[in-house]
Amino acid sequence: MEIKPIKKTKKELELEIIGEDETLLNPIKQRLLEENEVEYAEYFIDHPLIGKPKLYLKTKKENPVEVLKKTVKSLEKDVNTMLKELNEKLKKK
Repeated sequence: MEIKPIKKTKKELELEIIGEDETLLNPIKQRLLEENEVEYAEYFIDHPLIGKPKLYLKTKKENPVEVLKKTVKSLEKDVNTMLKELNEKLKKK
């Protein structure tokens, strides 16, 4: 994965995320939209085979980079919790 900043302002962030697709970007977008501080979040892929995915985020007041970091950490925590639960449950059977 390679991340290239395209636009960064006090309330907006646009990133090109090379090497990823909707498998990663959709959960991030969905979680961003759950944040009260997020005004708009979406990802775009111009062409499914050769397009470079872009993630766009607009916040109400907060720094969009900090909101994105918080969101990714929240997703990471959920995935780790699920992995732990799977490991515990699958050992019992």
